[in-house]
Amino acid sequence: MKKIEAIIKPFKVDDVREALSEIGAVGMTVTEVKGFGRQKGHTEMYRGAEYQVDFLPKVKIDLVVATEDVDRCIEVIVATARTGKVGDGKIFVTDVERVIRIRTGEEDNDAI
Repeated sequence: MKKIEAIIKPFKVDDVREALSEIGAVGMTVTEVKGFGRQKGHTEMYRGAEYQVDFLPKVKIDLVVATEDVDRCIEVIVATARTGKVGDGKIFVTDVERVIRIRTGEEDNDAI
């Protein structure tokens, strides 16, 4: 099993969620986060004063999938979240040792 963490632009989250659902990804966690990478941040005006905004709003999608489904999920996320502009995001994939569904006690692939 693998955990996929995708950091994407907020306006893309519904499209990504729908695309993942279409390929059978049954569960995910979505969190509003802030951060920056190469995009760095931007300057804004507030009441006539200019100030630097270092952390930009993003959305983090977490999902755990069977190892054989990882590449397909990544392809869908990349295709759906890409705008071609700086700040489109990143995807991180890590190993998951064990999953337990609290309600039933099912484990691993049965618990996904």
